[in-house]
Order: sequence, then structure tokens, then C-alpha cells
Amino acid sequence: MNLTLKVWRQSGPKDSGQFETHLIEEVSEDSSFLEMMDQLNEQLLENGIEPIAFDHDCREGICGMCSLTINGFAHGPEDSTTTCQLHMRKFNDGDIITIEPFRARAFPVVRDLVVDRSSFDKIIQAGGFISARTGSAPDGNAIPIPKEDADKAMDAAACIGCGACVASCKNASAMLFTSAKAGHLNLLPQGQAEKDARVLNMVKTMDESGFGNCRNYGECSAACPKDISLDYIAKLNRDHAKAKIKNLFS
Repeated sequence: MNLTLKVWRQSGPKDSGQFETHLIEEVSEDSSFLEMMDQLNEQLLENGIEPIAFDHDCREGICGMCSLTINGFAHGPEDSTTTCQLHMRKFNDGDIITIEPFRARAFPVVRDLVVDRSSFDKIIQAGGFISARTGSAPDGNAIPIPKEDADKAMDAAACIGCGACVASCKNASAMLFTSAKAGHLNLLPQGQAEKDARVLNMVKTMDESGFGNCRNYGECSAACPKDISLDYIAKLNRDHAKAKIKNLFS
């Protein structure tokens, strides 16, 4: 198939940036979107043009690096799919495809389609862990955990931290990401000791990092390639309110 690509180019964080239009021919419908981007960069290099910078790593929908906004949708038009898992058969011959970086104040553009998501790292550093001595792995049955709690914790842990939730939210809120990362620990016995401090510190860091407020529009969950539920946001709000009340009387 032959395509017209309108790609965002930006040399650095302080550059205003602009769209460039490129024509690409003989794209296989079986190739992934990132493979199509590789083909475009090969074409640019042959013509003496600087290749387009974009994030990628595992290309298996696990790492969360492939953060592209495609035709206005975070990760593209297919539900529950990362950019690297999106195949070109989802598009038609002759289509015009607009490709942009994730847009959010807390995700400044580094170059072209690459954004700085270190704000997510700060949220994790604020509480996305448990303080426990390392050593040999404990017996899996040493601490009985109800299946319902284990399933919910695993669902929350599926978050890959790609940032699609932020890019799709009108307020660029990181509540879905933060609630997933706090929720999977708060649901397990190992996370109970630091539960209150965890939610207070993670929410505080989230706010300080420049993310907007949650309005429960639901775009975040709809855009999430791992289908993280809005229920985790509700749980985080409850846990946060309880922790603040406890702090008042402690």
C-alpha cells in the first residue's frame, strides 16, 4: 500500500516543531506500525534526510516505550493495542496518517516523537515499592491471598507505564497510572505496612509533576492498551481519603 505520512518533527524541547509530509510506497499490510516507521527512516536516510526519532524497545507490547499518537488516538485506532502491536492492515491504501508525540505538560518533547516520561519514574520512586529485605524467594504459599485479591492485583500490575492514559485525558491526568501502581501493592498483604504513606506520597508527587486533575471522563481506560479499569482510580481516592484522615488524628 502507498501512504501519506504527516509526521511531527522537533529538534529539541525548546524548538517550536512542525509537521513534515512524506510519501511512502509498497508498505506491507502485514508489517507493524513501527516496521513501517523503520521503512520510512531507511527512505529518509537514502535521501540524505535526518531519520525520525521515536521510542521503541521490546516491540512485544510489554515495555510501554512505543508512545505515538496516531490520527488523534494514543497508540492508534485499535483498542487494547500498543503501537508496536498495531499492524498496517488497519489502514487503507492511499490513507493520510498523522503521527505525533504524546501531548502533556508533564511529558515534554525530547525530539521528534520522543517524550520525557521521567515524571512517571518520580511517582514510582515516591511509593511504588515495598520495603523488604532481599534474599531467597519465599514459598508461594507462605502468605495465603484470596484469589479475588490476587486477580485484582495482577490486573493492576499489567500497567506498562506507556502514558497513553495521560495523552488521551483532556486534563493530562496520571490517575490511572498512579492508581494501578499503588493498587497492585495495596491489594496484597506485603503492601499493607506502607499503604497510607504510599498513596499520600505518590499522589503528592503526581500533582507536583504537573499532571492535571481527574474528571472521570474515562478516556484513560479506553486508551489503555492493557485495559486498566477505572475502579482502581476509585480505590486510590478511597485509600487517599482514609490516609489523610488518619494523618489528622495521628
